[in-house]
Amino acid sequence: MSKNTDNAAYYFVERHAAGTLASKPAYIEIGEYGRTLSYAELGEQSGRFGAFFERHDLKREDRVAMLVLDQIEFPIIFWGCIKSGLIPVPLNTLLSSEVYGAILSDCRPRALFVSHEMLPMVKPIIEKIWDLKAVFVIGDGKASSDSSFFGKLLEKNDTKSLPYLTLAERLHDCEEREAIELSPDEVAFWLYSSGTTGKPKGVRHVHGSLIATADTYGRQILEIREDDIVYSVAKLFFAYGLGNAMTFPLSVGATTILSPGRPSPDSVFEILHRHKPSIFCGVPTLYAAMLAAHEAEPKGKFENLRLCISAGEALPEDIGMRWQDAFNMEVLDGVGSTEMLHIFLSNAAGDVKYGTSGKAVPGYELRLVDENNNDAALGEIGEMLVKGASGADNYWNQRDKSRSTFEGVWTRTGDKYEQRPDGRYLYCGRTDDMFKVGGIWVSPFEVEQALISHPSVLEAAVIAASDDEGLEKPKAFVILMPNASQDGLAGELKKHVQEKIGKWKYPRWIEFLEDLPKTATGKIKRFALRDLKR
Repeated sequence: MSKNTDNAAYYFVERHAAGTLASKPAYIEIGEYGRTLSYAELGEQSGRFGAFFERHDLKREDRVAMLVLDQIEFPIIFWGCIKSGLIPVPLNTLLSSEVYGAILSDCRPRALFVSHEMLPMVKPIIEKIWDLKAVFVIGDGKASSDSSFFGKLLEKNDTKSLPYLTLAERLHDCEEREAIELSPDEVAFWLYSSGTTGKPKGVRHVHGSLIATADTYGRQILEIREDDIVYSVAKLFFAYGLGNAMTFPLSVGATTILSPGRPSPDSVFEILHRHKPSIFCGVPTLYAAMLAAHEAEPKGKFENLRLCISAGEALPEDIGMRWQDAFNMEVLDGVGSTEMLHIFLSNAAGDVKYGTSGKAVPGYELRLVDENNNDAALGEIGEMLVKGASGADNYWNQRDKSRSTFEGVWTRTGDKYEQRPDGRYLYCGRTDDMFKVGGIWVSPFEVEQALISHPSVLEAAVIAASDDEGLEKPKAFVILMPNASQDGLAGELKKHVQEKIGKWKYPRWIEFLEDLPKTATGKIKRFALRDLKR
């Protein structure tokens, strides 16, 4: 096999496919088909893509968009591109046709791989993506005993006479090739940011970034092992999910559970009990929903589970403590970003302090700076900057934004933090979300944590709103626990917050909602709430 260790596919795929783990399952797919994919099969099938791409006139450094569910084909296509020097661009599978049109126009892919369930979402806009040479459709909803691609050949449609092709008949006769030689500094893949402030940004990562996250968070915080079974509710298109379900398990030869469907508390509990993963990767909103379901009807303990992690947004203290009390299992809350590829600040096993984001992951350096870009003093709020080998190259087609975010070896996170005397970092909110009341900074997250600690509150989001005098004050949007009553609750919640964190921080207005606007990764869209308050 290839001796070119600079191609990320060698480290994560080829060395296992040719080694003692060849027959071990790399992926177990949950759902209608119940397929598995061994390391040998992943190596072989991803190795056929070099010839496959040549056949379709796709060349090195061409971009390949992936609108693919969390199914076995995702890692095959992703690593097939990486091996061949093409650049996969995984896309969020929960967007609208309009947003797909904007993203595809921005990244200008030469090919698109799409799960057949997702095809209706992109058909209306494909005619506008002039750079596309072909669309490859995965599956047709029919069962297959084969672990590779399946589906019937779709007819050409009249949109630009663009061929819609499936891969069952088209990949097997392609010769298998090794990973090509390249530099570790070459761009390997793009990810689009989740867009909490509106427009998603194309974030470009190099081959070396994947190994950097495996050597830092994967090895030193997760301490992931060959015998681990990993289940991540965060999907593969998301930087957090890509690390959880791809980078870390493949770095040591572990096994990953893939679930194409959208997670619900009941479905996640079923997977945890039936498939017995040893590492569970969740997000704060799901932990809260699972706790509510468990408290309504106890779900029992988990066999084999040794580690729970959380990211995407800061984990409220109350949620972490309730989870540990309910299941006797710590949750390692951490902070990462698409720009840094995975978690760079985290709690560690046996050293968890709920309500904080922990300490710097070994291999990363952190700074807090004030509004004048000077280092913030201990106990003062500042914007976090991070330095580490997994930092992105830049944003595609957004030069000004790249220059303001990537400052040499440092990356601005856009998050406000306070460092405590014990070295832990306390999350205060996004830079754009912070506001002052009476000249004192107020952290929306701190107010939200206080609200969530009330037994009637399931979720909460806080923004700044103007009073009759034009002064900013906190406004809260609250989702209640099942069967909780709104009667008299607004006043009770205001008093509760005053007693928990201070009289000037309480929300002057409380609005009860059925749901909060969120990104596909579970982050609250505060810009949507600011529009809603008008």
